Amino acid sequence: MSGTTGPDNPNDIQVGDIYEDCFFHPVLCTAVDEVAGVVLSGISLIDGTFPRCCDALHCGPVRIRVEDVMAIKRDFDGYVLRRKEELRTGR
Repeated sequence: MSGTTGPDNPNDIQVGDIYEDCFFHPVLCTAVDEVAGVVLSGISLIDGTFPRCCDALHCGPVRIRVEDVMAIKRDFDGYVLRRKEELRTGR
């Protein structure tokens, strides 16, 4: 990656960043594959599952601050419900 926001990776997520995947898991990004679009891969910071993959454009991954990961982990189900409501209402 060039380190700049582009149309295929609008949030410029890079290796080492933490992002929210399609299933609302905070994920440590371990790879960025640009062969067919931009596919992000990583390890869940909730349950350690891997590889967790998202399309940087179509899945809408967003960066998460390190400080927020522990709060998300303490009440993951509540976090998922809040995020679904935010997405449903467009907040």
